[in-house]
Amino acid sequence: MPAKRDYYEVLGVRRNATGEEIRKAFRQLAFKYHPDHNRGDGAEENFKEVNEAYEVLSDSEKRAAYDRFGHSGADGLFGRGFGGFDFGFGDIFDTFFGGATTTTRQAPQRGAPLEYRLAITLEEAAFGCEREIEITHVEHCSECQGTGSKPGTQPERCPNCDGAGQVRRVQASIFGRFTNIATCPQCHGEGRIITEPCPKCRGTGREKRKRQLNVKVPAGVDSGNQIRVRGEGDAGTRGGSPGDLFIEVLVDKHECFTRDGDDVIYNLPLNFAQAALGTEVNVPTLDGDHKLKIPAGCQTGTVFRIKNKGIQHLSRGGRGDELVTVSVETPESLTKEQRRLFEELADSFDTRNKKRKKR
Repeated sequence: MPAKRDYYEVLGVRRNATGEEIRKAFRQLAFKYHPDHNRGDGAEENFKEVNEAYEVLSDSEKRAAYDRFGHSGADGLFGRGFGGFDFGFGDIFDTFFGGATTTTRQAPQRGAPLEYRLAITLEEAAFGCEREIEITHVEHCSECQGTGSKPGTQPERCPNCDGAGQVRRVQASIFGRFTNIATCPQCHGEGRIITEPCPKCRGTGREKRKRQLNVKVPAGVDSGNQIRVRGEGDAGTRGGSPGDLFIEVLVDKHECFTRDGDDVIYNLPLNFAQAALGTEVNVPTLDGDHKLKIPAGCQTGTVFRIKNKGIQHLSRGGRGDELVTVSVETPESLTKEQRRLFEELADSFDTRNKKRKKR
């Protein structure tokens, strides 16, 4: 633990300084290092050190003990070191600066936002849709129209702050007189008091209500995209505007397609004969079936692109594509006739291979 600095050095005064000189030095340093005025590194510790020095040197008995025995003398006289003091900056500020902070009357407050999750199909994401949803949000009370008072009555002006929403307190300190302006504790800054609360909302002026909304989902959305509906969040307070509703889109998995950006991928299974001889097949798309010609000798992993059969681009015109990926399937079981034919086919391949070797 570092050694304490000399208290006279801390305040920057001579050892024979008068009480007025000590007080003047303290006032200057306290203003300089107070955290409300100085956010720099070390300001808090400097302020505590200055305050500790002033606590000793401003008291004639403590100062005499300190002048004679130093820090150990002061510690011995008062039973503990000043480093153990727990100085709260709020208390110090009230003591030496009169708590000269100000608060303004509470301003209108915007309502809280709401979140909603909406699950849609891949087709709805591709082409857009309109869905009806039900939300529960906070609205102004339908009985008192948001005043909080029983119908036929009006809130009264707060007698504690006379409707200002603030109370002032003048406090004297060694630095002079300071005015502390704080939120009125009786009306909590409203400036008015509800004497007869509304029986429906119990004086809050707000109630929860269900609401049906038609939401337009734009074409091209994907999971994680948000749709913002302005003004459909919770109602504001003190005349504040309502919050917004944020709808998070979740696109369900599709039984046929997987999505890759604005493209859709379809896996096309083919048997050996189709792959070897070539064929024409109907493949599903988001718009219905599409005829696709498969050339002879098609291999697993071959990709065919069908233009403009994917997802609508969200931020621009046009659509993505459908990518058809071929997968040649090996049969797991064969009939006797199929086995015979495959054996003949295998023999023919062997015969061709032998002829090639002889050449």
